[in-house]
Amino acid sequence: MILKFDLIGTVAVASLVLWCGLFIRDKITPLKEYNIPAPVIGGILFALLRWTLLGKVDFEFEMILQSPLMIAFFTTVGLGASLKLLKKGGPQVLLFLGLASILVTLQNVVAAGVAKLTGLHPLLGLLAGSVTMSGGHGTGATFARTFTLNYGLVGAMELAMAAATFGLVAGSIIGGPVARRLIRKYDLKPDMDSIEGEDGGVVLEHHGHATVNDVLITILQISCAMYLGALAYGKLMGLGITLPTYLCALFVGIVIRNVSDFSGLYKVHLKCVDYIGSVALSLFLAMALMSLKLWQLMDLAGPMIAILLGETALMAFFATFITFPLMGKDFEAAIMAGGHCGFGMGATPNAVANMEALSSHYGPAPRAFFVIPIVGAFFIDIVNAFVIQGFAMFLS
Repeated sequence: MILKFDLIGTVAVASLVLWCGLFIRDKITPLKEYNIPAPVIGGILFALLRWTLLGKVDFEFEMILQSPLMIAFFTTVGLGASLKLLKKGGPQVLLFLGLASILVTLQNVVAAGVAKLTGLHPLLGLLAGSVTMSGGHGTGATFARTFTLNYGLVGAMELAMAAATFGLVAGSIIGGPVARRLIRKYDLKPDMDSIEGEDGGVVLEHHGHATVNDVLITILQISCAMYLGALAYGKLMGLGITLPTYLCALFVGIVIRNVSDFSGLYKVHLKCVDYIGSVALSLFLAMALMSLKLWQLMDLAGPMIAILLGETALMAFFATFITFPLMGKDFEAAIMAGGHCGFGMGATPNAVANMEALSSHYGPAPRAFFVIPIVGAFFIDIVNAFVIQGFAMFLS
């Protein structure tokens, strides 16, 4: 029997999954202490329920809202990025991109090395490297199809989706504990004076009261940015330039924010931006995770499991001993380390979910929220594509 849910029903189930995650996290101390995002808790539990009911009952959802929710979230990221923050965070964007690029390369070295040791086809092993770890489901699907067409690999798509699913879950789970350990070990705290000084009182504005008018104006700004971003995306696609769907809206959001900062003609209410962004992100992740088919992981052979466990260990080690010290060894660097686990093994929304869970518990980290999404949303995809193609040519 298949239970089908239309658009409204899907939102209702996602909201219930999210509420269950919040409720369970509040009741189970380790989940709260280790900052596991509520959508991950509820989503995984729902996915386990689907697995338990496999063969008896399944669910079919209308996921048309997933993409708009993701784009809305990244638009709010753009609305939160001022040039004043860029002035401080700009060099760190380049530094973090360099670190993320090194990780991408190491992920493929681990994947190819374990594949060779276990006798697995190296290109199948590569699908469990940066293709799905830093690339996620989208990049995994793209290169699985390419490998199948060009090299005749059988089962590449199923394997890529299973590996990406593992990475999505693992990246969400290890990010909180990694950052929590660093924060406690070095007794790190947010530098509130620096945050207020660099961002023109943004932190103070976060504590202001939001009115209905503030909410409506924020919705107007977000929807305009999404619409203009969609127009720009269409024009670029017509020119043969392929970008992530949410990137154009993110940059329109940046323009709207900075025109506000420099002209004073209108206001961007950051409290409303944060609330709307958090709701959009939470619902997006709940929908993504509740639709997972965890039983696909059972189809992974022993060598694939070995590769994925190796990638998890690499990510935890890299975030702790490379990302954290080189990004400054301060509170913001610890939050970035947790975020790096999210998109280094899954997707940028997972990175931000990790950081939101951490910042809500320990304090604000605006530089981390600027650096991680910019690198994860665009630049790393370009680097990853070139690295994957280079490894594929070498291993084929």
